[in-house]
Amino acid sequence: MTPADLSRTVLHAVHRAVAENALRAPVPARVRVERTRPGGSGDYACAVALQLAGDAGLPALEVARILRERVAAEPGIGRVEITGPGFLSFTLDAPGDGDRAVLDAVREQGSAYGHGGALGGEVLQFHHAREVRAAVTADAVRRLVVSQGARVRVSCEEAGEAEWGLLGVTVDAYGTPCATPSAPFTPIRPVPAGATAGELLERLGPDATRWGLLRPASHDRAPLGDDLLVQGETNPLFLVRYAYARTRALTRGAAALGFTAESDAAPAPYEGPARPLLDLLADHPRVLLAAARHRAPDRVARQLEAVAHAFFDFHDSCPPLPSGDEKPSAAHRSRLALAEAAGTVLAGGLSLLGIRAPAHL
Repeated sequence: MTPADLSRTVLHAVHRAVAENALRAPVPARVRVERTRPGGSGDYACAVALQLAGDAGLPALEVARILRERVAAEPGIGRVEITGPGFLSFTLDAPGDGDRAVLDAVREQGSAYGHGGALGGEVLQFHHAREVRAAVTADAVRRLVVSQGARVRVSCEEAGEAEWGLLGVTVDAYGTPCATPSAPFTPIRPVPAGATAGELLERLGPDATRWGLLRPASHDRAPLGDDLLVQGETNPLFLVRYAYARTRALTRGAAALGFTAESDAAPAPYEGPARPLLDLLADHPRVLLAAARHRAPDRVARQLEAVAHAFFDFHDSCPPLPSGDEKPSAAHRSRLALAEAAGTVLAGGLSLLGIRAPAHL
């Protein structure tokens, strides 16, 4: 069971409790679960009972007890405890199975891992000024919300620069948007770039330009210096793309040695340096949904940086390929499965930002 699965399980329990009249409270759009902090109880924790207590007119501990009854018997849940003022703490069954479920989901869904239907049925309109950062941000937000099931229309106040097309930007309409009660328009207003698309493309090229415009939060100024082109790990864009290219090289190397990845090759859950990387991959669907809801592509960029750093920590401590005369083992096959999953997530995230993921750097 992944964190996203657990979140849906808890949300389903809330729906059941409300439908059965055990709770009288509005059902939240989503339920957030987080990995338990050191010294805490269980694998994951959730504060939904505290969130619902006021509307339900019940103590949070009572709300937690109502939800615990409906979650405890769900597949994949080993134990549910109530801690503190009403937190639910979850211990999952067979953590090794949960790890494999994450890797299997990444392998099966490919670059669409983390996409979903949480925004299905929503019709959204975004409107932006004739300014390159606004145009690129609106384009990335479009990609994100579409990945979560929404339908989108993007308009600009007037015709844009011809170079916007080289940045992958598309605009559906120009002029004042026609808002309706069912589809009001949302303005996209990041801090302007201070340069034109043509100037940025000439100096940085499309990938570095998009990363430089999208990596900072929209309320922050976008640093657009030549450090975006540095071929070194001090450049986050290079780090992310280098991590992806390295995962592809591992796959090629394994093929030359005659073995492939197997997520179920490991006899026990992934631990040590593998654990932070696997946790980030498991959390990826939640990050994409949050980025879509908050219209914040910078969250995806930060997630990719974290995955890249965790991948290299794992790669250096637990090499996926044998060295010297060493024969490929079950450990190598399971490590390769994790490395390939990291590469898939990196490529998928870059695609949502409109940036290429080259297999060779």
